[in-house]
Amino acid sequence: MTQDVMDMPPQELDEEVPESVPVPRALIPHLGECALLLDIDGTLLDLAPTPREVWVPPGLAKTLDRLLARTSGALALVSGRSLNDIDLIFAPAEFPAVGGHGAEMRLSIDNEAVASHAPPMDKELKKRLAAIAQLSPGILLEDKGYSLALHYRLAPHAEKAIYAAVSLIRADLPTAPIEVLPGKCVCEIKHSGFNKASGVLELMTHAPFKGRRPVFIGDDVTDETVFAIMPDLGGLAFSVGRRAHGVAGHFDEPRDVREWLAHLLDDEKSLTELRPPDAFE
Repeated sequence: MTQDVMDMPPQELDEEVPESVPVPRALIPHLGECALLLDIDGTLLDLAPTPREVWVPPGLAKTLDRLLARTSGALALVSGRSLNDIDLIFAPAEFPAVGGHGAEMRLSIDNEAVASHAPPMDKELKKRLAAIAQLSPGILLEDKGYSLALHYRLAPHAEKAIYAAVSLIRADLPTAPIEVLPGKCVCEIKHSGFNKASGVLELMTHAPFKGRRPVFIGDDVTDETVFAIMPDLGGLAFSVGRRAHGVAGHFDEPRDVREWLAHLLDDEKSLTELRPPDAFE
């Protein structure tokens, strides 16, 4: 995807994708052989008007904790949120995670979080980008440390103005190593040296993830980098809410993902009886 396209508001992106190809049953691994990698917002949790208003449904943390045990620790949340933010959402539960779009990582709940060679954004650049929030009431600014997000779910009319302002700043700083991530009612700007895919690739080199077949579920543009690397890792990807390029199947909404994950606990022998919609013939 070119940088010019990345600067477009999400609805201007071409979302025409081919039908998902059914996945042979033999490719679905036993829980003891796979690594479950799960996006949060729009995948595990329903989207909310603001990032702080997301709600963890009863039972989800317990389901994740049991899956963590069944996979011998090979379950990780993969999110644009910081690790601190992830922990606040799921408190008191904690999980291995790739946070900040790959900027930081925690391999297990017993390990300290580590940065994944991700440089922080320039402070002056952050100030210029943060000023965009003054364009309209309802634009919410979120400083994630390694990135800056402008949420406009409460100000949808400001979408084009936000992306235009970001484009002007980028034109003024053509050599700045930044990347624009259009999402669902959010425009996020981060350093270009890392992404969710680079974080997942690093994660999969460490125990207990190393040597396992990854199963990734995500919903947004930022998850497409992970969809793209699943074949190289011998893994499977599923999208939520839409059929994305290169995925094995898709879920209609986060509730379906939560139900599917809960059902995985009913059958330890294989995932073949617990398939997402459209994943198999």
